[in-house]
Amino acid sequence: MADVKHSSVMVVGGGIGGITAACELAEVGYEVILVEKAPSLGGRVARMNKYFPKLCPPWCGLEINYRRIRENKNIRVLTLAQVEKIAGKPGDLDVTVKVEPRYVVPNRDGYDKAIAACEVETSDDFNLGLSKAKAIRYWHDMAFPRLPYVDRTAAADPGVKAAIEASGSDGFDLSQKPETMNFKVGAVVWAAGWRPFDPSPISYLGYGKYADVIANVQMERLASVNGPTGGKLVRPSDGRPAKRVAFVQCAGSRDVNYLPYCSGVCCLASMKQATYVREQYPDAETWMFYIDVRSDRYADFLAKIQADEKIHLVKGKAGQVLQDPETKDMIVMVEDVAKGEMLRLPVDLVVLATGVVPATRDEKIPAEAVAYDEYGFVTSDPKATGVFALGSVRKPADVSTTVQDATGVAIKVIHTILGR
Repeated sequence: MADVKHSSVMVVGGGIGGITAACELAEVGYEVILVEKAPSLGGRVARMNKYFPKLCPPWCGLEINYRRIRENKNIRVLTLAQVEKIAGKPGDLDVTVKVEPRYVVPNRDGYDKAIAACEVETSDDFNLGLSKAKAIRYWHDMAFPRLPYVDRTAAADPGVKAAIEASGSDGFDLSQKPETMNFKVGAVVWAAGWRPFDPSPISYLGYGKYADVIANVQMERLASVNGPTGGKLVRPSDGRPAKRVAFVQCAGSRDVNYLPYCSGVCCLASMKQATYVREQYPDAETWMFYIDVRSDRYADFLAKIQADEKIHLVKGKAGQVLQDPETKDMIVMVEDVAKGEMLRLPVDLVVLATGVVPATRDEKIPAEAVAYDEYGFVTSDPKATGVFALGSVRKPADVSTTVQDATGVAIKVIHTILGR
């Protein structure tokens, strides 16, 4: 057991895993600093339309946890923050955190007036670049903490200052600077999550070349009522209803040239998204092109999909995605292995099932002793480092698995480091 000097814990990552771990630790009496680099908590789950196993909107699960945070004085939340350094040993860690300015003064009036007056727009990172957003904004409708922020890329734009002045609000301070904070903690829980694999290098799939070839995470935003289209499933290029949709599995996954492993969640995500299309357009038709379907945990859901005559599961790996120059339809070239024939399928929209890439592949944990496998997943023993990997920085995981892992990690932190 570690030589414990500090009983507080830092949790890095404000997604569903980090929130769960923070709440579990705080509710048994530990002080927790929850660090999130985005302007709001929620992570990838906040961007979803529905998630397994209940297929409910993300707000039902997130709002319960936000209430747990609001009601617990043991949790301190830092948004727009990133850990720069972890030093020391388990039980006695020094952590340096850099907090970027929000340019907002809490507990003031006039936020909404300034947002209404703002005409400066930036790329909407919450909607994954599918739309533009005001430079002064809430990260999304259900943002927590409930504070707006000024996009750093536009903070110096004269139009932002003019909007604030026109609103008469005293709730903004464009002179704010980044702040460095130091903490002493007994352990760090690293729940930084994942990012979707970028399929742009796979030229034959057309991602980045055609507007109507999107990634599965973008499909979630299109289907969401707080997304760029208000939940209407339409083609990004022209707003035409997306009634014929092709889901291309393993878009870079299980491929030695890109992402050699299986993420384990992509098949379920595509089948779930096929139901979005079918529910919105009764005459819609979808196709899912796969190597093999991996959905053992949700056999009943697979049976439901197979029973729908308008959802076609086709064994075959897409060989090329093109665009018809006359109709502007997307054309998927694929071999139907079962039938032994080549298909040239015209569709409105192509959705690529991109895999899970751990955040730690590109952004390493700033602690010397932490080790990773060849794909960037954390492999080091937390008893030696004091840093506990959680969720998709340890291995690909869906929401329910991540929540279970978060509870398990909280227990491990208590018993391994903190000594209870």
